[in-house]
Amino acid sequence: MKSVYKYELAEAAGVSSRTFRRWLSSNRDALASFGVNATTKILPPRAVEWICKQYGIDF
Repeated sequence: MKSVYKYELAEAAGVSSRTFRRWLSSNRDALASFGVNATTKILPPRAVEWICKQYGIDF
């Protein structure tokens, strides 16, 4: 995995950036352990891997 912008993962999931941010807000505590907060634009590799597994995104 590599670092990815939130909007890129939203496109891969087939949802709007706004919807994707809402999805992530429901897992705020888990994502905080990866260093991700509401204003983070580029997601670190470990967070990308976790999000892809959590939401079934093929990236």
